Amino acid sequence: MRKRLFWQIYLGFVLMALLCVVAAGLVSGLRSDDGAPPPAVRGVAELIVKGLASDDPALGERLARRSRRLNFDLGLWDADGTPLAATSAGLEGPKEADFTEGVRWRIHGGSVLVRLEDGRWLAARSAQAHPRLGRLLLILAAVFFVMALGAYPVARRITRRLEALRGRVEAWGAGDLSVRAEVRGTDEVANLAEHFNRAADRVEALVAGQRRVLANASHELRSPLARLRMGVELLAEAPTEEKRAKRREAAEEDIAELDALIGDVLLASRLEARASERGTAAVPFDAVVSGEAARAGVTAEVEPVTVAGDEALLTRLVRNLVENAVRHGGGGEGVEVRLVREADGARLTVADRGPGVAPEYREAIFEPFFRPPGHREGADGGVGLGLALVRDIARLHGGAARCCEREGGGSLFEVTLSPG
Repeated sequence: MRKRLFWQIYLGFVLMALLCVVAAGLVSGLRSDDGAPPPAVRGVAELIVKGLASDDPALGERLARRSRRLNFDLGLWDADGTPLAATSAGLEGPKEADFTEGVRWRIHGGSVLVRLEDGRWLAARSAQAHPRLGRLLLILAAVFFVMALGAYPVARRITRRLEALRGRVEAWGAGDLSVRAEVRGTDEVANLAEHFNRAADRVEALVAGQRRVLANASHELRSPLARLRMGVELLAEAPTEEKRAKRREAAEEDIAELDALIGDVLLASRLEARASERGTAAVPFDAVVSGEAARAGVTAEVEPVTVAGDEALLTRLVRNLVENAVRHGGGGEGVEVRLVREADGARLTVADRGPGVAPEYREAIFEPFFRPPGHREGADGGVGLGLALVRDIARLHGGAARCCEREGGGSLFEVTLSPG
């Protein structure tokens, strides 16, 4: 049978209460045989027997008078353990072991037995010892009951919240990724619920992103695949070698487009999967920007900047931005690339003189496969993943990407990166 945490906590409280009661009982019946009695105990005992001779015929009467004045039951034994006088038959005198072990004093059952200076033994017990013991046991029982009763709601409150959290986790694990745990209080259970909610948010966003990418990718793959299929069918019907060569060239372009699309989809998936990872190599980002600008035939103004990260991904980020500016800006003319070193990292801006992006689409263009109205599918050679990869790579390197309006017309894309 599975052990429930509630019962473990509750029984733990009850066991502690029981141990407290047992410990109190042990202390109340403590027997101590070692060492000399405390000076106060020895002094009181000597005062009680002062003037009481063992051979006094009135020893019993005189001991009884002192017993009544002190409200204690008293008993006196000779040095060899012979009873001399006692005011109560229930008093316990010295035992044989007390002589062999050299016991000087003993506490047992609420009575105290002390060996006097002259070798005799005096036993004393409060006349109200038994009622007090009964009251003590009653108090201990009441304490145990109160602790057991009070522990129940405490244990139940803790485990009820854990059970609620378990129900949410089970529902989430069953496929309902929108489920979140209720956060109540500021203790460890609330902290656990907060961590679960944050993890659930990340997983839900990751799954939603993967589904969106796969759905859009399946749509984007249809166009080059359809063209490729048609080209292969028409290739055999080409009347001349020149036409066959043109159709082969078109098929190769479709294959290259498919290869680039699949590569971008895989890269987007890898970036989402490793959203918390980041390279630690020191990358000369100014050299990366200069190289990609020269590759596209545009000029760049750069300042020396080193960024910690993945050089291949940072190169892809710059390439996508520059190619996007050249593609939509009507060529290399009017494209400006600038890299500035800042206290908190680096700032890269790529601007063009194209038609620009409407304000309502400046955030949406970073979504995978998004195309603003008027941009026909595949007409510009892109599939809508370039800017999405730019933002993902920037986030992976502790930065951000955004689209702004360029003064005088056109678009301006700005990427910030942390130094690492």
